[in-house]
Amino acid sequence: MKVAIYGQFYHKNSGQYIQELLDALELQDIQVEIEANFLKIINENSSIDKQYTNFSTFTKLDNSYQLFFSIGGDGTILKSINFVRDLDIPIVGINTGRLGFLATIQKENIKKMMLAIKEKKYSISKRELITIATSPENDSLSNMNFALNEIAISRKNTTSMITIETWLDGKYLNAYWADGLIIATPTGSTGYSLSCGGPIIDPKTKALAITPIAPHNLNARPLMIPDNTELTLKVSGRENEFLVSLDSRLTSLHNDTTITIKKAPFTIGLVLLNEDSFIKTLRQKLLWGEDKRN
Repeated sequence: MKVAIYGQFYHKNSGQYIQELLDALELQDIQVEIEANFLKIINENSSIDKQYTNFSTFTKLDNSYQLFFSIGGDGTILKSINFVRDLDIPIVGINTGRLGFLATIQKENIKKMMLAIKEKKYSISKRELITIATSPENDSLSNMNFALNEIAISRKNTTSMITIETWLDGKYLNAYWADGLIIATPTGSTGYSLSCGGPIIDPKTKALAITPIAPHNLNARPLMIPDNTELTLKVSGRENEFLVSLDSRLTSLHNDTTITIKKAPFTIGLVLLNEDSFIKTLRQKLLWGEDKRN
């Protein structure tokens, strides 16, 4: 087996867990390659007992990898899809961060995770992505035009609201007068969209959520639509440009730009241990059923 390991930065006290993962992989004689910048961070950190100079590194992937280990939080997984793309390499999310809706494997459970992987006691949760296209074309979006969580439109350099005219499959829906608009996947429904009042969507649901950001009209409510719907957006406002974010990536577009958003032609696979589920994650992360009186 050949696996890839990636992390953005070093979380506090995560050194022992990174070493535990590397030692476990080495013990099982699994071929490991570490993203070049992350290996540099590992070797520079004093909490690691030994130098891992013997590991090969990668800056991009091919389909020779069986698993992709993401060490960090949900933001690290969102960065991971830039490497995985459409290669269909399952992502193992090890949570060394805080909340962890996507990185569901806790750092304390690395040994149990490795045993489950060895015994194939896991499933792959397929997650839909969305893509963006613009007219005229924008070079900043030509190579990285997809998002796992959401595509968000928002105002730039102004406190004034923007107007986002919206069409669904060519049929006019609404002109949202707001700070912005979020188009979220089921995976992204527990992120930015949720904080703006959007619905929580089970990952198996074939739907997208349209969630306005601080709308002027209070009757502009979040809307769920089939995920095979093609959305067209046009933005106007006092400034000549507005912002578009794709998960953690941000760019500016001119007001004369027409945006098209639709489901991506590929999915991302997240490794889910047999004992875990989306419902269990909701209970744990959102503290459903918690009562201080108990």
